[in-house]
Amino acid sequence: MKPTDFAKYLTEFLSVYLPTQKNVSKNTIYSYRDTFKLLINYCRNVQNIPIERITLNVLSGKFLSDFLQWLETDRKCRISTRNQRLAALHSFFRYVQSEEPTGLFHFQKIIAIPIKRQRKTIIEYLTPESIKLLLEQPNKYTKKGRRDVTLMSVLYDSGARVQELIDIRVCDVILQKTAVIILTGKGNKVRRVPIMKNTAFLLQNYILENNLNKICKNEDPLFINNQHHKLTKEGVAFIISKYVASARKISNLIPPKVTPHMFRHSKAMHLLQAGINLIYIRDFLGHVDLKTTEIYARSDTEAQRRAIENMYPNLVDSSLPDWSKDQTLLSWLSELK
Repeated sequence: MKPTDFAKYLTEFLSVYLPTQKNVSKNTIYSYRDTFKLLINYCRNVQNIPIERITLNVLSGKFLSDFLQWLETDRKCRISTRNQRLAALHSFFRYVQSEEPTGLFHFQKIIAIPIKRQRKTIIEYLTPESIKLLLEQPNKYTKKGRRDVTLMSVLYDSGARVQELIDIRVCDVILQKTAVIILTGKGNKVRRVPIMKNTAFLLQNYILENNLNKICKNEDPLFINNQHHKLTKEGVAFIISKYVASARKISNLIPPKVTPHMFRHSKAMHLLQAGINLIYIRDFLGHVDLKTTEIYARSDTEAQRRAIENMYPNLVDSSLPDWSKDQTLLSWLSELK
């Protein structure tokens, strides 16, 4: 059977266009690939369209809108996930319209499918006391405990995304006078972030204890699991959840669920509360646009309260008269039954 136009363009999009022309990261390609796996699954199992009969004509704007709705209603995906899948579809059809201009109108109707607006979520972050309590939970008398406290310290101190954390290689750790870690972020963008001396000390001991500077190649991952493989996102989440459970037995400062990304949010909020300029926080976090970083300023209610207090006079008088000396009031109260 002759390959369909959809199969042809999808193969070129994932294997040639994205990695060579757009130079996107592997994680982005994997995310786009997963979108089309879901789309193929929808065509086959919901619409009863065999894979070999999926063509560009089949994938109309209405068809793909129904697919996005299926993601929300049947698969219970969040709006943010739905929008992420739509972004992959937009990218694919922008590519196809340049390769197949005869279908321009058809493709532009798909590209015109709007991103769905969603309620802005509150930035969840931990207080410095909560971070300190979490870092006290691993048993530093065990090798695994020392690895875990080092991992969580690096996750917080570097403000790394969880994927950036597990992608750190031995050669990305530079423990000189000014200790830095080289992080590879979205779109293969590289940035150097400074780390504090306590985290640098933990890293130095972790590297020496595990002979990472001798038995490992520079390209080997910094953090590994029991099978000596690179940690996964799920593995990091499991490590954190284990110590969240033990910390909650001590204090209710720790919320029931703490995600790895909350460490990044916490670092950003703590930098902001320490008076660090948003420009520096943007560069530290690897944001492209300052508007992305401004969400932390909008979420810092304590800073807003302090700014308002400093700007405006205190017009509300909180003092109250001493009613205990008002004999008339006391007599009236004593007569109440």
